[in-house]
Amino acid sequence: MGFAAELRERTRPDHRVAQHLGYFDALLGGQLDRGGYAALPEQLFFVYQTLEEAAEVMRTDPVAGPFVDDALHRVPALAADLEFLHGPDWAARITPGAATLEYQARLREIAFTWPAGYVAHHYTRYLGDLSGGQVMLRAVQRSFGLAEDGVRFFLFPGIEARAFKEHYRNLLDEVPWDEVERQRFLDEVALAYRLNTAMLAELGRTVLPGAAA
Repeated sequence: MGFAAELRERTRPDHRVAQHLGYFDALLGGQLDRGGYAALPEQLFFVYQTLEEAAEVMRTDPVAGPFVDDALHRVPALAADLEFLHGPDWAARITPGAATLEYQARLREIAFTWPAGYVAHHYTRYLGDLSGGQVMLRAVQRSFGLAEDGVRFFLFPGIEARAFKEHYRNLLDEVPWDEVERQRFLDEVALAYRLNTAMLAELGRTVLPGAAA
């Protein structure tokens, strides 16, 4: 089993946890109003802002650098979505929640200085966007009648998802980390999933009052 396949197997339980969160269920089930949906890009903006700042530091790293791809970057798309959803003053109207702040703090702690740590969060976010994120896209488009405006976060023009994911798996299989570093990477991926799950759970508590997060 290659390292990418091992990683995929190790993270299956984390995927299942995220898929059964109240916020995720409500989004897929068309139960959110427009404000409830907008809460998601609001929080993601802060996460990707930090992760993509780290990308500029990691761009020249011999191991992490090949994972940096500007076509993946989500900050411009999130800014466009938030302007569509909230208007030109969107930046003054959004604030990070406590779980999002914790997520950002971890990224600042490791993603600027530890290449494997950066890749762990890069993998968790962008590969998720290209996979499960597309399920979310279709649900949001059905719920709100959106084509591109308001859902640009989920769109990756210029990227063919299947070929890109195959390339990404090849990069993971080729990383020169020893067994200790690979384990540290796997532990960080697990933490990245927990941070994301906590953020989504907090969204559920915010937009679905009285419901289980």
